[in-house]
Amino acid sequence: MRDDSNTLTNTGIAFAMRMLVPCMTAGLLWLAFPGGGAFWPLLFVALIPFFLAVFGAGTVRQAGACGGLTGLLHFLVLLYWIPTVLGRYGGLPSYLSVPALVLLALYMSLYMGLFAMAVRLFIVRLPLPLVLWVIPAAWVALDWCRSFLFTGFPWMDPGYALAHVPWVIQTADLWGHYGLTYVLVLINTLAAMLLMLGVQRRGQLSLVVPVVLVCSAVAVYSFLRWQQVERQMAVSESMRIGVVQGNIAQDLKWSPGLQEETLTNYIAQSRGLIDRNHPLLLVWPETALPFYPVAAHPLLPMVRDLAVSGHTSLLTGAPWLEQSAESDSGGQGVTRYYNSALLFDSDGQITNRYSKSHLVPFGEYVPLKRMLPFLAPLVEAVGDFSSGAIEQALACHNARIGVLICFESIFPEIARKWVSAKANVLVNLTNDAWYGRSSAPYQSLAMTVLRSVETRRSLVRAANTGFSGFIDPLGRVQVASPLFEPWAESAEVVLMEGETWFVRWGYLFSSFCLGITILLLIWIALRNPRVRSIS
Repeated sequence: MRDDSNTLTNTGIAFAMRMLVPCMTAGLLWLAFPGGGAFWPLLFVALIPFFLAVFGAGTVRQAGACGGLTGLLHFLVLLYWIPTVLGRYGGLPSYLSVPALVLLALYMSLYMGLFAMAVRLFIVRLPLPLVLWVIPAAWVALDWCRSFLFTGFPWMDPGYALAHVPWVIQTADLWGHYGLTYVLVLINTLAAMLLMLGVQRRGQLSLVVPVVLVCSAVAVYSFLRWQQVERQMAVSESMRIGVVQGNIAQDLKWSPGLQEETLTNYIAQSRGLIDRNHPLLLVWPETALPFYPVAAHPLLPMVRDLAVSGHTSLLTGAPWLEQSAESDSGGQGVTRYYNSALLFDSDGQITNRYSKSHLVPFGEYVPLKRMLPFLAPLVEAVGDFSSGAIEQALACHNARIGVLICFESIFPEIARKWVSAKANVLVNLTNDAWYGRSSAPYQSLAMTVLRSVETRRSLVRAANTGFSGFIDPLGRVQVASPLFEPWAESAEVVLMEGETWFVRWGYLFSSFCLGITILLLIWIALRNPRVRSIS
């Protein structure tokens, strides 16, 4: 009986330790990420408990379970604001909004589970020097898959958590934020391997030296590139741009009786900014115009008068509608609705428009609505927008503007396409009021910063409630608004030309990581080499 009791006790302790590991890694990541503790040095050790647990798992399934649980806890904490978006502003009751968070976190945790299973296979089937480099590649590969599968939701990969340490992130113009994630995971992997091997095992130097060389190369490149970009900024053209943050309550914004008041608020702040700084371009947030700006709308002349009297151009978010040449089943013309950015010139005329190309699923449209007609009520609740396309940058004086509407700023591919379309400045129009006073606005800003460094473009951000501001091509947030306050400011914005390595070729780094990961998994499946003992 005593032996049985001891066995049960040891089993219970082992189980408790396995449960503690996911909590440790999820907690460390939260403390490292913006909106949490924002203590970024923890990124270099946060994954060590997770890796040690996966390395020591008895089977691939056990490793997958550990990864899935770690991912579930991590994403539950990271995305805790989802019920606020769906409940307070989306109108869903808590018995629907809270399960929605759990389901999303479960989906995101699948990637972590698959990653842990791959790690376990690599650690017992491949040479350790190769494992060291392929584990970060597998992480990047799955992060990239998460960015496009099922329309994509690449929220806060680890590399983004370095966003507010500009001198660390300069290599992003080579391989994007995925490269930063790769280096972070590489360092965590090395530390976990050294702990696994112990101080008495040989061969540690062959693991440490290459990683030290890579980190040294990253540091040297960042130092030299910083100086080079600063010189380029000093000789580049610039343009004074103003940003207005209206701070309009989300639940009042579309109230018909408050449309004029909302517009008057923006115009009053804009006139004050024009009187102080005379910007050539004013930028208002996503859907700052709470009406369809058709020619006959009674509020549209107020917008035109601001541009004409202020001798300024205006870029503003607005809903847009068009009659399509198509006909529905009843022979009626089809009306298409868009979430758009409109550019007014100083004569008050709309000279250009961009409509959001990457819509929010279940927020701006419902996927598979034609195949699933029972979703019709949901379409009515969340909206039914059509997507636009990236064609030409919006020309305004000496600026060529690439527009990122709302969460388009978290997709590096969209910013890259704008730069390929000759944009020399990026503008993010967003409405972060949906997030409330949560960690999400901090994380959204962090992801936006990386778009500047990857493309070496200034980025102007206009948010309804914050954070609005100006980010330079080095990723420095030069001016930022407070949250939930009216705010208007202008800055001299550098207009950079040319394409970075990331824009041309470096964006393929993540797909390269996926290819390497798949090839090695196939090789393991076909060759079935002898399992290595890691005890």
